[in-house]
Amino acid sequence: MIKYTIPGREDIEIDNVVLDYNGTIAVDGKLLDGVGQLLSRLKGQVNLYVLTADTYGTVEEECKTIGAEVLKFPKENAGKSKQDIVRKLGGDRTITVGNGFNDIEMFQESILSIGVIEGEGASGKLLLHADIVARSIIEALEIILSKDKVKATLRN
Repeated sequence: MIKYTIPGREDIEIDNVVLDYNGTIAVDGKLLDGVGQLLSRLKGQVNLYVLTADTYGTVEEECKTIGAEVLKFPKENAGKSKQDIVRKLGGDRTITVGNGFNDIEMFQESILSIGVIEGEGASGKLLLHADIVARSIIEALEIILSKDKVKATLRN
């Protein structure tokens, strides 16, 4: 569990980090450099989940060493599928990280959301639903790992 103490707000306790795959931790179906190392630092503190429709058919191979559970869903109604997964995990104890329009519903379900702008860009509409916006997945994971960065960004 990760606990964030944020001045002017209630404490946030996180048990799960849910990551979109394509466009967030991977581009063109390939895991981005440095992601595995940062996720290995997180996996002792929280449960890690990677959500994907596996468009490129690469997720199993790319994620086999990162210590995350890969959850696949149909390409149709991806947003609803992601929301349902976060709801089952307990959105009130989950951080979600994504870049696409189909991540909006999981952002709305989670207690803390981070929009990422990577090589595939990010949905402008998604960014309106993000608690934090990061310039890269590396930056987003570093923010999750730093209680001070979360506090500085979200303090009231």
